[in-house]
Amino acid sequence: MTPQPTGSKIDPPSHGGLRLDLVAGLTAAAVVLPKAMAYATVAGLPVEVGLYTAFIPMAVYALLGSSRVLSVSSTTTLAILTGTQLGLAVPDGDPARLIVATATLTALVGVLLLAARLLRLGFVANFISTPVLTGFKAGIGLVIVLDQVPKLLGIHINKQGFFLDLVSVVQHVPATSLLTLAVAVATFAVLIGMERLWAHSPAPLVAIGGAIAASWYFGLRALGVSTVGLIPQGFPSLTLPELSLVGQLLPGALGIALMSFTETIAAGRAFARPSEPPIDANRELVATGAANLGGALFGAMPGGGGTSQTAVVRAAGGQSQKASLVTAATAAATMLLLAPVLGFMPNATLAAVVIVYSVGLIQPAEFRAIRSVRTMEFRWALIACVGVLIFGTLKGIVVAIVVSMIGLASHTAHPRVSVIGRKRGADVLRPLSPEHPDDETFEGLLIVRPEGRIFFVNAQYVSERIHALVEQYQPRVLVLDFSRVPDLEYSALQAVMEGERRATERGAVVWLVGLNPAVLESVRHAGLADKLGPERLLFNARAAIERYQAMQKAP
Repeated sequence: MTPQPTGSKIDPPSHGGLRLDLVAGLTAAAVVLPKAMAYATVAGLPVEVGLYTAFIPMAVYALLGSSRVLSVSSTTTLAILTGTQLGLAVPDGDPARLIVATATLTALVGVLLLAARLLRLGFVANFISTPVLTGFKAGIGLVIVLDQVPKLLGIHINKQGFFLDLVSVVQHVPATSLLTLAVAVATFAVLIGMERLWAHSPAPLVAIGGAIAASWYFGLRALGVSTVGLIPQGFPSLTLPELSLVGQLLPGALGIALMSFTETIAAGRAFARPSEPPIDANRELVATGAANLGGALFGAMPGGGGTSQTAVVRAAGGQSQKASLVTAATAAATMLLLAPVLGFMPNATLAAVVIVYSVGLIQPAEFRAIRSVRTMEFRWALIACVGVLIFGTLKGIVVAIVVSMIGLASHTAHPRVSVIGRKRGADVLRPLSPEHPDDETFEGLLIVRPEGRIFFVNAQYVSERIHALVEQYQPRVLVLDFSRVPDLEYSALQAVMEGERRATERGAVVWLVGLNPAVLESVRHAGLADKLGPERLLFNARAAIERYQAMQKAP
């Protein structure tokens, strides 16, 4: 029997595998479709746009992606970013302009992802560190929750920014519609209760189905409860992007494309099993880019891989992307058959769904875990969170990236420079520390070990640290252990040569040990190897200690 290639996307499954994919796809549809409609409202778009996003993009990714089970539609983060950008592009909220702007924005996201693939920029997904991403998502979660509160209460506020909106909501609380609030509370009870009793249950489907039935039976719209209203029945019509909007939408599209790819990669890797092909970052760029580009032509908003919906697919036994094709087919059937019924859906119900599935972005436990490991990175997470609240979601991405880059620069500009000692009674060399007060050093010998790549950003810092240690220990022999230095850039090499000159002037002899091939080659080309001679270029720090001790014993 010929085995299937490991890289094939949709392998011919057994009847059991096909059945599992069918069940998983239908189960995911019961969760994904209500959430997709709710996310459309977060973006300020009609609910049917959520169905469009769970149709074309999901089907396109199923055919091209490298993950066996990743479910692709909209996500909470992408929805709020999309809404922010569309609000800037269409401030008057004109429905016709919104549809065109959405198509243009989604197409731009797709083009940017495909362009990133051509440039092999898959590594860009790692540009936002995990602590910063934790803070950014927490900020997004707070913004979304506050944004939905007026819909829960049946009130209206003029949006002016997170903190002003918070004050405005508090001021409008006395105008709350009790019936609207009751609908929201009932939705919360169903969603939270079912999720606690039955993990990955179709709670959104039950909550929305119940709310639609209640709205129709009791005539909630006539009683003052806001509902979704008319939803077009049938497939979405072809919508072409508008080139005149490209310049205005491009900055926001860059941020959305980055977050789409980051979330897609994170979700794909989180649910990949060891027996499955690894997630290919560049292939994911193609798949998500094509999914967005295809979705743009049919009214979809920007999409990407979702963690919660993929968890449903995996929990329901999904084996391949056939499960996503089933979900996409269910979205199509919903557009064709159920659109008139969906018009009875209360907006308070959608708001409750959004809040329940967005509050998970706020992870206090993750903040505590970060703080327990590194206080500095905890501060980065807080800065990213507050940046979203103060500057808004799109500028918050810039804040998150800048904070990540500052963190990277801080680590890079201040590499570790250690004084090396030997564990007493053992042949173990390690940095001197208060935890090992008995480690031995050698009178007149100073072993210094810098760690990491040394280049123009940190060469001066490393040079100053070594000079300070020489001033402190006053050695006769200074050993520079470069065993943890993979590369020595030109500026750093010049700093080493200057350091050797200064040490010599103070009466110390400099030895270089543990040179990696690339570092040794640089030292030779610079003429430093000839200047030091083979007797001052040693294999490792142990050899340096042995040589120094032999010199001390010599008459």
